[in-house]
Amino acid sequence: MNGHQLLSNHRHEVLSFAKENGIVNVRLFGSTARGEDHNESDIDLLVDIEDGCTLFDVIRFKQSVEDLLGKRIDVVSEHALHQTIRGSVLDEAVDL
Repeated sequence: MNGHQLLSNHRHEVLSFAKENGIVNVRLFGSTARGEDHNESDIDLLVDIEDGCTLFDVIRFKQSVEDLLGKRIDVVSEHALHQTIRGSVLDEAVDL
């Protein structure tokens, strides 16, 4: 099962993990968003982080989603995007 199918099947759980950890506006980008992922592809998530959310909260979210989906997850905040890729990431990002 590819990443997009996994996320579709577990959307509510992923969004629940996000809410529990102070993470909002979860979006998918990268190969999974473009439909170019394969079984070994990671899943790239673009998120907004609420005030008070710590690095430990983000790590807990990442690990929870990885455990649920059985895939490597990369989590990046919109604020942390480098300007050279910011536009392309935002253009291809799709709401979870």
